[in-house]
Order: sequence, then structure tokens, then C-alpha cells
Amino acid sequence: MASARTLARLDKLIWTLIFGGLLVLVLGIATHDEARIAGWSLSVLGGGVAALGFVLIYVRSRLPQDDASQPRPENRA
Repeated sequence: MASARTLARLDKLIWTLIFGGLLVLVLGIATHDEARIAGWSLSVLGGGVAALGFVLIYVRSRLPQDDASQPRPENRA
């Protein structure tokens, strides 16, 4: 089970990857006319980073969350 702190860090990482990747993708598209190889490299890199962020959204949705508000069952013998 993932703690709330771990999930918060993962959320920050996800959104950083998505928005950073999209920014690099747009910069790559904007530089295609001036430097073709650099533009394509930035576009592929940015798209890959953004795709990694989207994959981490799925991973985050599958992680169980600690629920500290519910009492834990006691072992009674």
C-alpha cells in the first residue's frame, strides 16, 4: 500500500512529466524549420516524456492507498 506522501510525490512527478514533455514537444515543432534534426529530436523526446506521464497515470490508478481513517481488524483467537 502506498502512503499519502508517496502518492502526492507521484502526482507531482506525473504532471511535471506531462507538461514538461508537451512543452518540449511544442518547442520541437517550432524549431523544425530552422534545424530539422534538432526539431525532430525535441519532438520525439517531448512526446516520449509526455507519454511516460500518461502511463504513470494508469500506474497511479492501480496503486492501493493506505486508509488511516479505518480501524484495522484485530486478530482474536
